[in-house]
Amino acid sequence: MFLDLGTYGVSPDWRPGQRDTRWMVTPTIQRRRLGNALKRAREAAGKNQEEAAEVIDAASSKISRMELGQSGIRLTDLKLLLDFYGVPAEEAEPLRDLARAGRQRGRWSGYRNVVPDWFRQYLDLEADAAEIRWYQSEVIPGILQTEPYIRAIIEGEDVERQVEVRLERQKVIDRPDGPELNFILSESALRRDLGDREAMQDQLSQLATLANRPNVTIQVFPLDAATYVTSSYNFITLRFGEEVASDVVYLETFTDADYLDSPEAIRAYNRLWGRLQAAALGPAESRRLILRIADEMK
Repeated sequence: MFLDLGTYGVSPDWRPGQRDTRWMVTPTIQRRRLGNALKRAREAAGKNQEEAAEVIDAASSKISRMELGQSGIRLTDLKLLLDFYGVPAEEAEPLRDLARAGRQRGRWSGYRNVVPDWFRQYLDLEADAAEIRWYQSEVIPGILQTEPYIRAIIEGEDVERQVEVRLERQKVIDRPDGPELNFILSESALRRDLGDREAMQDQLSQLATLANRPNVTIQVFPLDAATYVTSSYNFITLRFGEEVASDVVYLETFTDADYLDSPEAIRAYNRLWGRLQAAALGPAESRRLILRIADEMK
């Protein structure tokens, strides 16, 4: 049996202990890479999830979570599965390294008191994505927010730590290997006063400045857009290219979040993005509107 490790995000020339520099080494992305590899290996061996679960004495839901990258895997269980799938020893070693990396603490573990577990997973994915598509209807996306705007919307304790997290996230914009960032913002998000008018004016000026960057595209979904598209639901699509399983759609609720990566969900949200993009103003026209609204706030 031959595994095309390049398909799983592991370079065919990779060796244990050698960093694959195409991707940031984060537990979340490593779990997804390993999960994709295990799924492909299982399917190539003609096994189903129930059969795999019996091998490690677990429920089939555990196999599903592993393959989706939602949980780590013990090395003893990994060995049992790889033997069951007939994976040769020389091809199993890179997967064991992915399992070790997936069990490490992530880069955001130091913010456990202000960042819940379900959002720390998103932060890893955000930093490792090749492209981010972000639709926001009521507020400016966190990755684009100025500090005064952040302080105007944050509630609860540890405000300084929460501000620190959000500003730290924004470093991805300046990274040479950072993602392509595409935003569609409802015009209502631009006109909603959060903080004083000076803070909003500065926030809008910041958006206009960012819109000039080659890796950032900002479009505005106007209030008078004549479209039947449902535009009241915020969503983020994170794209990773061919090396890491499928894309992920992130949907946030008040107390939790959903991570969708089924082909059907990805296709549905890609269609929705296309419709929103077609109904939104173009990048140049959007930037002019942002500056005009900022000028109105003087």
